[in-house]
Amino acid sequence: MIYIASDHAGYELKKELVHFLKDQGQEVEDCGAHTYDKLDDYPDFIIPAAVKTVKNPGSLGIVIGGSGQGEALAANKVKGARAALYYGGPTEIITLSKEHNNANILSLGARFVSIDEAKNVVGLWLKTQFTHEERHVRRLKKIDVYEN
Repeated sequence: MIYIASDHAGYELKKELVHFLKDQGQEVEDCGAHTYDKLDDYPDFIIPAAVKTVKNPGSLGIVIGGSGQGEALAANKVKGARAALYYGGPTEIITLSKEHNNANILSLGARFVSIDEAKNVVGLWLKTQFTHEERHVRRLKKIDVYEN
């Protein structure tokens, strides 16, 4: 299952990605926004998507906003969420986010990536697997247990 969410700034890209993912045979749940509202607040959609991602082992999340920054920050407030941010540039960061950090949420900056670039990045992210190397597992265990 892929949980996807956006605010108004990512609304159009989210709609495109929902179609793209379903065309790829993915099971997708759209966590909102379900209508365009320029006054909406991204935490209202991003946090529920992150919670669902964490509570359903093996699922992934995709969150989208103008820059993706706030969305990644909001998602990462959920214990067990490991959101990686992409807003353009080398796609190696996408593979590393999965291979080394086992990112379970991808945050995209809709104002910085085209629809085609976003589809490419999402496809790459979905097919990339965590390496399970001891050093990465050890580091993630330290992150996943940390609480304030």
